[in-house]
Amino acid sequence: MKVFRCGDVVPGCERDFLGADRDDIVRQVAAHAALDHGLPSVDDDLARLVAENIRDV
Repeated sequence: MKVFRCGDVVPGCERDFLGADRDDIVRQVAAHAALDHGLPSVDDDLARLVAENIRDV
């Protein structure tokens, strides 16, 4: 199981994501970025930051 805390990348955001693997987390984060942060897509830099901050639980 993997976890990502959005606040590790976007200060002040308290959303956490749990997923079976990296791809599951990235899908969830992309939807969250669009809905809650107004980002139409996840660019390479943001994808790298997310990947660097995904942890095992």
